Amino acid sequence: MSKAIRRVVAAVKADGFSEHVMDGPAPQVLEQPGRGLVFHEMWATDGVLTDDGGEADPGARPVSHHPVPGGTSVRVVVFEPDSTRSGGDVEADMAAIHASERTVDHEDPTFHRNDTVDYNVILSGQIYAVTERDEVLLGPGDVLVQRGTAHTWSNRSDEPCIYASVMVTAEPNE
Repeated sequence: MSKAIRRVVAAVKADGFSEHVMDGPAPQVLEQPGRGLVFHEMWATDGVLTDDGGEADPGARPVSHHPVPGGTSVRVVVFEPDSTRSGGDVEADMAAIHASERTVDHEDPTFHRNDTVDYNVILSGQIYAVTERDEVLLGPGDVLVQRGTAHTWSNRSDEPCIYASVMVTAEPNE
């Protein structure tokens, strides 16, 4: 299992003053051994104009690949090197996060399409972002904006790649 990712959440309390209300590891962590990655769920919203009050922890929801319709999600993803993938059941991994319905007919079973705009910020390591026609190597500080693209990821290095991803639902690009 990858290193715990710390999440700190600040909120306005009932008395009108702000304070840090949560401080600890991501409330949901899901390993996908067949894909060689780990999702650390940080937060989610049910809509762009969301309610920022209350005590609920939407990051504690079960991991789902896509945010709810009209919503957003933020997660930290750890991609292990391709050489360390367990050879596990990729289809089961995709189904476990409700992504299997978005897989694309491709020789790589991890190839999928999102109905989102994704802002992916590489924090450490390197990874290839692969589309149907090309690929690009990303490193620390690089930002990839994906707009409903069919894609997959490939970590051809010897070190994990860690990136933050903010996903915003979008109209399907078909």
